[in-house]
Amino acid sequence: MDRAKQIAERLHRAITLAKVELDHRSPWELLVATILSAQCTDQRVNQVTPALFKRYATPRALANATVSDLEELIRSTGFYKSKAKNLIGCAHAVITRFGGEVPDTMEELTSIPGVGRKTANVLLGAAFGKPGIVVDTHVKRVANRLSMTYSSNPEQIERDLQSVFPEGQWTSVSQRLLLHGRYICLARKPRCLECPIDDICEWEGKVST
Repeated sequence: MDRAKQIAERLHRAITLAKVELDHRSPWELLVATILSAQCTDQRVNQVTPALFKRYATPRALANATVSDLEELIRSTGFYKSKAKNLIGCAHAVITRFGGEVPDTMEELTSIPGVGRKTANVLLGAAFGKPGIVVDTHVKRVANRLSMTYSSNPEQIERDLQSVFPEGQWTSVSQRLLLHGRYICLARKPRCLECPIDDICEWEGKVST
């Protein structure tokens, strides 16, 4: 069996429900949460967003937010000044250019302040059901350890993974690679003995005991 197919199938068995761990009820909430998740854990973002969405429930409300108030609400996510600026800019863009609705194409999403390819791919896959490979620090690490890429550049890693997996699997496979990196293939102390693909992983840093 093709190695990439083996990896996809084993991760599917190990992680049956591959879903984004950011709490959200709409594409707009997912967009805001994903922007906040930069350099921050999903768990922390999920602690912050209930109060944020209660205060600013819509793009229009957030566009009119008081900067100092918004900064205080999101302070614990880190880099809160730049995130507040991006969120307000994002809300303005969604209102003025997209009629208050989050767009569903890569080109449109990445034209919004604070939205890069990673965030756009999260939205495409989780909110709109369109194929997208999310490349975060976990996917970057796992993909390199599995020799599916030899790059540190997120866009190159995205292209490399696109060439390895069928388009229909891009969203689910990248989410499973992300979760695998978050819970098993850890940066400092990988849990190789619990890894479902340990026997087909040739990474030299594997933990054997």
